[in-house]
Amino acid sequence: MATPSALLTLGGAVRGLNAAMARTLGRSVEQCVGRGFGDLLPASQLTAVESLVAHAATTKTVAMRVLEFPGPGAASVVCLVEARPANDPVGGEPLVWVHSLDAGNDRGGLLIPFRLAAEAANLGLCMCSPQERELEWLGGAPALAALFPEASMSLSEVVRRVHPDDRGALRRLVTSTAARSPWIRLRFLTERDGCHHLVCQARRIILGFGGPERVFGVIRDDTKGEARRRRALVALSAERQRAAEIAAFSSAVMTAVTEQEIQQVVLTRLAATFGGTGAALAFTTKGRLRVSSDAGIPIPVAALHGLPLDAPSALPYVIRTGEPQFIPNQEDYIRRWPHGAMVPYFDRLDSGCAISITSLSPICDQPLGAWVVTYDSEHHSPPDERALMGTLADLAGQALKRVRLQEARVELATALQQTMLPTLPGHLPGLEVAARYRPSRDGLDIGGDWYDAFVMPDGAIALEIGDTQGHDVDAAAAMGQVRASMRAIAAHEPDPATVLTRTNELLVTMDAARFASCTMLHIDPDDGQVTGASAGHVPLLYARDDGSHSIRELPGGPVLGVLPDADYSEGTFTLDKDAALVMVTDGVVEGPALTLDAGLERAGTLAAQAVHDGLNVEETADRILDAAVAADHLDDVAVLIIRRT
Repeated sequence: MATPSALLTLGGAVRGLNAAMARTLGRSVEQCVGRGFGDLLPASQLTAVESLVAHAATTKTVAMRVLEFPGPGAASVVCLVEARPANDPVGGEPLVWVHSLDAGNDRGGLLIPFRLAAEAANLGLCMCSPQERELEWLGGAPALAALFPEASMSLSEVVRRVHPDDRGALRRLVTSTAARSPWIRLRFLTERDGCHHLVCQARRIILGFGGPERVFGVIRDDTKGEARRRRALVALSAERQRAAEIAAFSSAVMTAVTEQEIQQVVLTRLAATFGGTGAALAFTTKGRLRVSSDAGIPIPVAALHGLPLDAPSALPYVIRTGEPQFIPNQEDYIRRWPHGAMVPYFDRLDSGCAISITSLSPICDQPLGAWVVTYDSEHHSPPDERALMGTLADLAGQALKRVRLQEARVELATALQQTMLPTLPGHLPGLEVAARYRPSRDGLDIGGDWYDAFVMPDGAIALEIGDTQGHDVDAAAAMGQVRASMRAIAAHEPDPATVLTRTNELLVTMDAARFASCTMLHIDPDDGQVTGASAGHVPLLYARDDGSHSIRELPGGPVLGVLPDADYSEGTFTLDKDAALVMVTDGVVEGPALTLDAGLERAGTLAAQAVHDGLNVEETADRILDAAVAADHLDDVAVLIIRRT
């Protein structure tokens, strides 16, 4: 794996690990093998590691936990780690596989253990972004949160509130390159209750493997304030913090795009949101439960995994009926569910156990699953907590429905899109042509990208590539309309500029709801003369067999279907033998972290190297498309390549 991964014995010793895990542990592979995994992490992580490994080893199910690694540099690395049972493929010895999960969709979840530790120690936790000149409050002691009335504050505002004699110490704290700075004292002025004496320490943390580095501040307030005012501020801050947790939970679960991401959000955030000590999540598959949990749940989820929906136990009952169960203690559970799957394990819980179970689907709806929150002592859920838990469970259920529907739609949309794209002509004299298309990463619907290639009445080869606005069924319909119109017009008009002009007139007259960008070329296979025009589309790429390439801007006009009476011009050039033209849509050369210029340069370099290496047009198209997908593309992508042989 590209991310940190290791195999451990049931006792926690490292049997094997990849290079990424070794780098994250700040040691060589040889220095790690045979050592206790917990011994390679900071001492504060030993209990968490032992719990995670023991949970996966004894329950033989998946468990997750946020762990802090020493890191290869000054900053430590915080990762969401999954532990799974595994077997040695040679000797059959039972092992535990631990590996880092991608938490890029919910990096805020990685901070929960820090916030909980800070709160338990009556400390505050904030994050500083020196580049953005911002200080963000993350949580912790409510009394400290009251000092920061806004969730984020500019560094200039923080400096303004610090006593002038202490501002130098603050700057040294923020800019420190050490993994952990010394504790320093600051006098901090608030607008309501005067000066507070704060003791602060800075730490450098990397959020996830390969993630961003941040400076965290741990704050302790050494000031004795007025009790009545402090109680009011504490209540206000606690309410704000709870509201922020709920908003973050809702946002993270509703933006999840896979079942795995929903699982990560729930198991990372659920217990903390409701003050529990552990959480489990159950999905239904063919009438049985598929259960996963965090490492804090005191009951082995193996007792629940695989249960049928008609089992006489609380969790299947909730999923089957949609009725939540809030069980304040073990005695109440045994009274209501004497044959429940959890009963045999209650004797092992010295401090007691309370359980809240909420369905992911409403009463009488199709069973989707449920989640479980456990508490290590008696817990009576108040009405507002029950209502909130039901609301968030409903959101998670909606997200799960959306994900499953999306997966089905992706398969259908991809098949439908492929049927709408043309079959390229074969056996073109002196020319090779290839095309590729892939829908957007999210796959929410059919896209509007298209390509086409056909032989003109005069023997020239016509090629076109374009992008219709939108990513839905209407976009696909508009795409088909534009492509069919251009092919029909091209049968009577020999010039690309004229075809674009007539197509634009047709779309404007029809008052088309979507606009489209397009590039059209005519290529003479005998002498390689190319005539082309563009309607607001991205430039062409010209790749030569000596490994060089150029970006060719075509004359033309605006996108199709917007401006009446738009005129389009065209240009001509020659395609040399053994050279190729690469036509792409913007999804190939633009992305969240990729500018158009950089994307064109990257695609041109790949194409030229492929031509130089003697790859055919099919292999060249695959190379360009794979690079676009690897760059985390959000848009549809289409590639059309023609090479003169």
